[in-house]
Amino acid sequence: MNRERPCISNPPVVSRRKALLGTAAAAIGFGGMGQTGLAHAGGQVEEPLIDSVRSALSSAVGYAAPPVPEFITTESRLFYLRWLGTMSEKLRPKKPEWNVRKEFLETVWYESKRAGLDTALVLGLIQVESNFRKFAVSPVGARGYTQVMPFWTRVLGDGDPGKLFHMQTNLRFGCVILRHYLDREGGDLFMGLGRYNGSRGKALYPDAVLGARRGWEFKA
Repeated sequence: MNRERPCISNPPVVSRRKALLGTAAAAIGFGGMGQTGLAHAGGQVEEPLIDSVRSALSSAVGYAAPPVPEFITTESRLFYLRWLGTMSEKLRPKKPEWNVRKEFLETVWYESKRAGLDTALVLGLIQVESNFRKFAVSPVGARGYTQVMPFWTRVLGDGDPGKLFHMQTNLRFGCVILRHYLDREGGDLFMGLGRYNGSRGKALYPDAVLGARRGWEFKA
C-alpha cells in the first residue's frame, strides 16, 4: 500500500521583502500569553474560494496519515534525528516532557514537509501565534498552536471547531492554509505571512515570524 512520504530535502528559498528581523517579536509582543490564556494574534480573513481550490484544500486537510516520517537514505534519517535532538532541547522550556516534545516535533516536521514549507518557519509561526500553547485562543477566536480561525473547519472540514485543539489537525490546517496563502501571493513570504495573520501588507507580523524563525533554523 502506498504511503505518503513528505519531502526530506531542504525546501527552495522563498522570496521575501527585506526587513529588520532581530528584535521584532520582542518589540511588538506577538505570541505572549497572559493569565487569561488568550493568544495575542490576529486571525485569517474568510474569503471566497473557487470550487477547485476548496476541493484541493479539503483533500489536503482530510488525508489522515500518521505523522511518521519515512526516509529514502540513511543520511536523510540521521539528519532528521540530529534535527529532532537539537529542536527538542530548544523546546524543553515550553514542553518539559520528552514524549510530548517528540510527538509535537515529529508532527511539525511531517506536516511542514508535506505542505512544502520550511520547518523553521512553521516553528517560528507557532511561537508567534500561540507560544506553543495547544489550547491557546486569541481574542478573535483563533485556536490552537497555529491559531486557525474556526470558519476553516466549515470551509474545509466537518464544521467542528473543537477539532482545532487536536494537535495534528491544527498543525495540518495551519500548514495547508499557510501554503495556500503563499501560493496566492506568488511565493512572497512577507505578503503570505501577513495574509495568514489577517494583516496583509503590514510589517509587524511577518517581521516577528521571520525573527522567530531564526531561532529554529538547524545546521547539521
